[in-house]
Amino acid sequence: MSMALTRADWAKALVVVAVWGLNFVVMKWGLATVSPLLLCALRFLAASLPFVLFVPRPRQLSWGILAAYGLVQGVGQFGLLFTGMHLGMPAGISSVVLQTQAFITMLMAAALMGETPRRWQWLGLCIAIGGLVLIGAAHGDGASGMTLVGFVLTVGAAAMWAGSNLLTRLAARQGPYEPVPFVVWSSLFPIVPLLVLACAVEGTEAVGTQLRQLGWRELAVVAYLALLSTLLGYGLWTRLLQRYAASTVAPLSLLVPVVGLLSAMLLLGERPTAWQWLGTLGVLTGMVVNQFGGLWSQRGRGAAVG
Repeated sequence: MSMALTRADWAKALVVVAVWGLNFVVMKWGLATVSPLLLCALRFLAASLPFVLFVPRPRQLSWGILAAYGLVQGVGQFGLLFTGMHLGMPAGISSVVLQTQAFITMLMAAALMGETPRRWQWLGLCIAIGGLVLIGAAHGDGASGMTLVGFVLTVGAAAMWAGSNLLTRLAARQGPYEPVPFVVWSSLFPIVPLLVLACAVEGTEAVGTQLRQLGWRELAVVAYLALLSTLLGYGLWTRLLQRYAASTVAPLSLLVPVVGLLSAMLLLGERPTAWQWLGTLGVLTGMVVNQFGGLWSQRGRGAAVG
């Protein structure tokens, strides 16, 4: 593995960061006219059905893994995220809170897979939890009026993302696989459950009306979420992780909530409160400690030995 990204791979990484950061603004645009569960279903419909005709199924992976990943990510992560944003979670703050999946993944891996978190990871977790408390306590404040239920659902989405991370580890144990076919085929499974839930919550007539009224704006939102955010973003990011050490690529994900916050401020007029900014700083600081704590610890031991 190369130690430093080439210029071309730097460009790919920044494209992914920009696409994923803007993703939250695009979600808000879509949710203005389409109900959350229906929009989520359309996202996975567009990411799967046009492509399963010519993208081969990753045969080294079982149907169970594909179904479990599709349901946890599609119905769990994005179903909760879209609903939380529909119920008052600002786009910019959503991009921050969702990144706590890294810490939830750590806790799940410790409980279910016997992994032992390091001291700096526990420190990062404590700092991030403090940041989450500050963000949650700010509900109802500010121009965007963040709701508590939106905040709780977004934290739930982060937990579901953590669950899908563990499923990708289990998938890797079944053999190496191509990322795009994995996304395409796993995206089949959340479509029907999401449509059923949308009809149960909104009513069949309301869902049918929304489908008939889909315009170019809504179709562009679905195309962005399915083609750019899901297929292009996931495909490029996984390729980078396959070519470089995780310690080289993973820190770039810290830029996603930065882009998310800035784009929400510029395009949606969101203005986080002082408490939300302080909480955001706490979450991002916790992520930095979690990501770089091992490197700092090694350098500290090296300096002590020297």
